[in-house]
Amino acid sequence: MSAPDRPPREQAPKRAARRESPGCAPKIVYVSTLERGGPLTHLRALAGATQRRGFDVEVLCTSEAIAASFRDDGVAARTVAINGLRGVGATARLWCALGGADIVHSHDRRAGLFARVVGRLRNAGVVHTLHGLPESVYVRPLGIAQAGATSTADPGGATAAVRGGATGEAIAAMARPPLADRLRMVAEARLASLGTVVVPSRAVADWLVARGVAAHRVEVIGHWIDVRRQSPRTRDGVLVVGVAAQLEPWKGIDILIDACAAMGQPVRLEVFGDGSQRRVLEQRAAQRRVDAHFHGEVADVRDRLAGIDVLASPSRVENLPFAVLEGMAHALPVVATRVGGVPELVVDGETGLLVEPGDATALAAALDRLACAPALADAIGRAGAARASRVYNEAQILPRFLSLYRRLLDAPLAAGGSA
Repeated sequence: MSAPDRPPREQAPKRAARRESPGCAPKIVYVSTLERGGPLTHLRALAGATQRRGFDVEVLCTSEAIAASFRDDGVAARTVAINGLRGVGATARLWCALGGADIVHSHDRRAGLFARVVGRLRNAGVVHTLHGLPESVYVRPLGIAQAGATSTADPGGATAAVRGGATGEAIAAMARPPLADRLRMVAEARLASLGTVVVPSRAVADWLVARGVAAHRVEVIGHWIDVRRQSPRTRDGVLVVGVAAQLEPWKGIDILIDACAAMGQPVRLEVFGDGSQRRVLEQRAAQRRVDAHFHGEVADVRDRLAGIDVLASPSRVENLPFAVLEGMAHALPVVATRVGGVPELVVDGETGLLVEPGDATALAAALDRLACAPALADAIGRAGAARASRVYNEAQILPRFLSLYRRLLDAPLAAGGSA
């Protein structure tokens, strides 16, 4: 076809036109390598909600147990092996599995690596939710030991930047990651050019843009949660502090243990989660005579939160921690570090108390403050539940996903995932 004969761009066929027959809904395929935690909870809610809005939804995941749990919720799901970074087999399997998809929405890094490429080749609209960043990208620049020791160093002033509340461009300018990690971010920027990257916090959006991801490719869309109660439980004696997190150095559980040891008021620590640092942290708690209970991974963490008084989030680095949302949904006062997207969730002094990362003394003081002032803890818990109900609800968040999906469906096929 000669150049003058080419149809104008706006006349190119659209994805939505592929499903013009009556009763044929646009198909969204969620591709996930998530195994546990808040991101998986978010995906369950999103898949179910989009299906209720009339989309044909399927979930591809790497675990039959997880696939079965989606099917139990009435969402079609099956397993597809996406193993490691040797992508020939994964690409071939996804090529077959993604046939007929109008939108491919990947969750977790392994899923995003393959599904975005195959989805684009399949002429589907491409979305990837970045729930977190590769640990090697942000852990090494912040000087956090990844095995054994749990102390921090301060190379190039990066940790000081985080403690000072800096995010995004400030941290990107100060932290100098190794070549492999810089190349990884270059690869992420290239993958992002295939479609849209969704992040739940403005802090991580700024971080990505500072690292080379085009700003128009990034959308900030948070999580939603159902509020379970409007006021905290009545405390009886010892303050029960809970934390739900991976037991890895960047989560700062060592600092929380030190804070509990330094408190002036009686405290019991309930730890939900597992990871490479569990034995080290158990030993640390024993050495400091902290009454700490390590439960490992639990399926009913939402129910367990009903039995605590304060939700702690002592992370050194964060995106938008779902555990903090869970705490707010249980009307728990939150004590958290001022990192990443946490200040977007927690209004300091109103819906929680914020402290600087790595500061066990400040964390202990915040916990003691709540232990000594039940009325303050109650007011903060109520305010947190009200904020979660008002801001982080399905009616506020889901329409933003639906709007993104509709834009992709209305995009010309020739544009691939670039809407």
